[in-house]
Amino acid sequence: MTYPKIPLAQTIVQLCKAKGIKHIVISPGSRNAPLTIGFTNDDFFNCYSIVDERCAAFFALGIAQKLQQPTAVVCTSGSALLNYYPAVAEAFYSDIPLVVLSADRPKHLVGIGDGQTINQKNVFDNHILYSANLKLDLKDEKNVPSHEELPIFKNLENKFERFLGLQKDIQIFNEEEINTAINFALLKRGPVHINIPLDEPLYETTDKLSVNPKPIEETEKEPDFEDYVLKSCLEDWNSATKKMILVGVNQPNQIEKKWLDELAQDDSILVFTETTSNLHYSGFFPSIDQLIAPLSPEEQKELQPDILLTFGGLVVSKKIKQFLRKFQPKHHWHIDPKTAYDTYFCLENHIEATPNQFFETFLPKVTHYVKSGYKHKWAGVKQRRLKKHKAYLEEIPFSDFKVFSRVLKSVPENSVLQVGNSSAIRYTQLFKLNKSLEVYCNRGTSGIDGSTSTAIGFAVASEKPTVFITGDLSFLYDSNALWNNYIPNNFRIIVINNQGGGIFRVLPGHKNTENFDTYFETNHNHTAKHLCDMYGFNYETAHDDEGLKTTLKSFYMESSQPKLLEVFTPKGINDEVLLNYFEFIR
Repeated sequence: MTYPKIPLAQTIVQLCKAKGIKHIVISPGSRNAPLTIGFTNDDFFNCYSIVDERCAAFFALGIAQKLQQPTAVVCTSGSALLNYYPAVAEAFYSDIPLVVLSADRPKHLVGIGDGQTINQKNVFDNHILYSANLKLDLKDEKNVPSHEELPIFKNLENKFERFLGLQKDIQIFNEEEINTAINFALLKRGPVHINIPLDEPLYETTDKLSVNPKPIEETEKEPDFEDYVLKSCLEDWNSATKKMILVGVNQPNQIEKKWLDELAQDDSILVFTETTSNLHYSGFFPSIDQLIAPLSPEEQKELQPDILLTFGGLVVSKKIKQFLRKFQPKHHWHIDPKTAYDTYFCLENHIEATPNQFFETFLPKVTHYVKSGYKHKWAGVKQRRLKKHKAYLEEIPFSDFKVFSRVLKSVPENSVLQVGNSSAIRYTQLFKLNKSLEVYCNRGTSGIDGSTSTAIGFAVASEKPTVFITGDLSFLYDSNALWNNYIPNNFRIIVINNQGGGIFRVLPGHKNTENFDTYFETNHNHTAKHLCDMYGFNYETAHDDEGLKTTLKSFYMESSQPKLLEVFTPKGINDEVLLNYFEFIR
């Protein structure tokens, strides 16, 4: 086998292999050549070449999102590394294990005006679980510290022994730092950064390893519930007649069914689920905005819970956030092994466990179901909303709202649904989805910058077909995502093109002015056609409801290339249709 000659590069590659990091996303460069040589010459790794570093990082994020295992991105020195930052921030807030491997120049070449060089040490400091700044190998005696740093050597033999000792110390330090970083990604679930100084020559190879790094294993700690906390929670739970459970981003099939069954049987519990929660249960309450947006202040007061129990990742619905901040529960507990955000300004307990671990300890100790009309009342409201929702769809014109209704119904069973941010995910939240779908969205930072790249990375790692629904600005922003040689033929993109940032027409502001059109909505006349021609996508369009129905009938069929459907909607009425919806279902 061919290896890079540099011991540090060998160490990185061997420890990634030992830790089971199989997927390596590489952006071409020179300083990272030793790493590229090491990864691409070992059949253990699945290597991908993605030129645009921002797209590469989101592509890797998509793989890690699917596999829930660390995925590595490898780049050269300089500004290349900074292009990883949006994906690093998303991984940080979404608890996705991303391992950033950045090649760097030696320390003595940083800050002297050398090309393609920036201060890479701790560059992600505010959005990283661990930063490992490795030390440069001593490749010969020229690298031995001078007499100003160490006592003068008496003879060459002592000097050589000292040289070997220093290199051994460096090797030990580097191995420990690499192990620590990867263990953080594995156990703490999030991004880590390993900065790797590499000196020239960079392209030399060898057929033998010069190092044998040892993986350091760490085990995850079992949750330890404090008795007094558990006792206090049980007392409050057993007496509360209005309990609300709000579930954010959640992996499919993550919560054991027996606990869902038990929660659904309790008339004092409302379980609010987001589209990204991947929880489907007839007694639960999806489409949160549909339920609460039309409520009067008196009705909101009635809905106010005594206890709010939350788990899962970040929540999409602004309306539930506004409601719970205004009508705060007496108690808010959040279940998560790692983080608890005080989103509603009333957090009382951070329960450091997985939901399954908590429910297994907690629910069997619940003494009785409290007599309550809480669930019954709001189940009635939910049914009335659904009837009005159906009636509204029958009377509105062709618009974003109608398009999302028809498109979401069309997604084939057992598919993955990736959803872009901004309007796309907010519209999706208003509709009941097929229970067989797995739904994902980059809600860590809620940015539009890498949704397409993430969806493609996910599709590459998934055995299921992936459908990606996005808005026009988000799609165009991340158009380099299509510069990718790995897109499966069963990958489908649906772009809802309303010629600008349609969500800004819904938000407060002065619409239909030159300033608004230019700087907020960002009007444009671009389409995806030329991008599809350039990157080998089958391109289809729809301009009305009948055309959309016809196109969708064949859109998901097998093909020899991936497909993109661009649906053009009239931007002038989309905001009115959406705002009138909440009035209509009141």
